[in-house]
Amino acid sequence: MLNNEQSIGNITQLALLIEETHIFFISQVKKQVNTSLTLRNWLIGYYIVEYEQNGTDRAEYGKAVISNISVKLRQKNLKGFSEIALRLNRSFYLAYPQFQQTLSVKFQNADNQTSLIQQTLSVKFKDINSASVSDNALDPAVLLNSLSFSHFIEFLKTDNLVGRAFYEVESIKNNWTIRELQRAMNSLLFERTGLKGNLKIEDGTFTHTVEEKAENIFKNPLILEFLDIEEKSDYSENDLEQAIINHLQKFLLELGRGFCFEARQKRITFDNTHYKIDLVFYHRILKAHVLIDLKIGEFSHADSGQMNVYLNYFRENEMTSGDQPPIGIILCASHNENLVKYATSGLSHQLFVSKYMINLPNEEELKRIIREEQEKLNTH
Repeated sequence: MLNNEQSIGNITQLALLIEETHIFFISQVKKQVNTSLTLRNWLIGYYIVEYEQNGTDRAEYGKAVISNISVKLRQKNLKGFSEIALRLNRSFYLAYPQFQQTLSVKFQNADNQTSLIQQTLSVKFKDINSASVSDNALDPAVLLNSLSFSHFIEFLKTDNLVGRAFYEVESIKNNWTIRELQRAMNSLLFERTGLKGNLKIEDGTFTHTVEEKAENIFKNPLILEFLDIEEKSDYSENDLEQAIINHLQKFLLELGRGFCFEARQKRITFDNTHYKIDLVFYHRILKAHVLIDLKIGEFSHADSGQMNVYLNYFRENEMTSGDQPPIGIILCASHNENLVKYATSGLSHQLFVSKYMINLPNEEELKRIIREEQEKLNTH
């Protein structure tokens, strides 16, 4: 017979098992609901486009087709069929024609309640022209099982098919929420990531067509609006560092793939004099430590000298077998390009000076920054 302690332990384990079972099946239900909602919206979009192309009374309704449909559906007390929603469905169908196959399979073994839908599909569905599907298109099943319709609404906001595929891949790989996806798109993450070379999809993963080198990985500028920091005169580097630690996951996403956090305020000592490196990361692709020095003001030539000391110390005392030489990043609010050039040239280490922005600039300002970065790359 079990004693009290064993009974409590078993009851606790049983409760945990029931909880995990509940969470698992609820998540499965949510996924099924999301998938069904997405397919429903795609099919509604298909119906609208098909009617626009072949409807017998198009002349009578003209451009008011969607408006009239919305009115009739709302008269039946059906919710979620506003003009805006129906137009999104239409755009969704046109952007993702590859979902036809998924729907055809879904209704093959459907019951009699879906006979009207089956009849419509069998009579009207045509083979999708392969030219209408992007070369970068992902497997429809992967998209449907991994993303909600709200994700697709965000994807529709970009006409760049490669950029859209980039956000699809990153959303799935990083399990982005809608807010995280919006943040990535609003900060033009695709454009900033793609500056250092053309991107392509291979087996559902984005790869660079250029060599994986430090200068091709680090972004400039870094957009840190998620830190929720106000620009003020008494703002300190400690405030910036603490804010980054508080939002470390988002900071890692902004830095890009491959970064692993190691330490903050890493202490190194020379003859009883202590120095501290603000942030230390390890980059698993470059196989090198990345040291970050935070500056709230403008870059100074003294900053590069200080970072060079840190890099020399790490190369001699922290590198292990298989490591590449450490890399330094001075993250500052602003910098003069010529000063950066003369302060960092001739150093034996890889040292980069990047600008950070704690407020998300408007799209035009971001595009201007990206154009400037592209021009600099083209002149090198």
